[in-house]
Amino acid sequence: MSEIKLTIANEDHLEFAEEICNMMERAAAQRGTGIAKRSPLYVSAKMMEGKAVIAISDNQPVGFCYIETWGHGKYVANSGLIVHPDFRNTGLAKRIKDEIFQLSRKKYPESKIFGITTSLAVMKINSDLGYRPTTFSELTTDEDFWKGCQSCKNYDILTRTNRAHCLCTGMIYDPARQTKSTSAKLTKEERWKRFTGFLKDGADRLKGKIKLKLNNQDPKNSNKLSWLTKVKLF
Repeated sequence: MSEIKLTIANEDHLEFAEEICNMMERAAAQRGTGIAKRSPLYVSAKMMEGKAVIAISDNQPVGFCYIETWGHGKYVANSGLIVHPDFRNTGLAKRIKDEIFQLSRKKYPESKIFGITTSLAVMKINSDLGYRPTTFSELTTDEDFWKGCQSCKNYDILTRTNRAHCLCTGMIYDPARQTKSTSAKLTKEERWKRFTGFLKDGADRLKGKIKLKLNNQDPKNSNKLSWLTKVKLF
């Protein structure tokens, strides 16, 4: 495999904007879930602003991620993470996430960094960076952010629940909550414990959503849910 160069995107990379958008669209179609659609013009603007990280191999884009700000800079999102299929399972996604996270911390040191995702791999990476799972109510209320979900096939779930939950999981990094002990480098065992704890929390929330949905369909279902307490999703 050819050498991969990871760098902060700039005007020298504008020629790759269209291909990056195509990569995002293909990945969303394959996964069956949403990556907010962005135009080449939007991606180009992020490059010009120095708010994106790009991975290049053989003069072709193989990975990308960009920064968005919401609530007048109170919230930051690392969005549009994409890796070319030929370069997946190589650790490239983690390298890109690490780089865009550090860039976000440098540009917006007081801002909360958040994201919503269905990818377990991204959840693991976020957990290692110090993110924690959170409810959507803790995320930005900026309407422009949530409009970005309209291109996702699951958008109707988000609207039906009044943005309470969807198939995506919300995660957030709050610099105000970080302490010397939590920001120190964790051991492999500590990182695994944190991640498995996150998965268990997610499984518990999922069971709660199932119970709520069944009760909304028919209150009599409440007497038929004893099986749910016996199900171990993780």
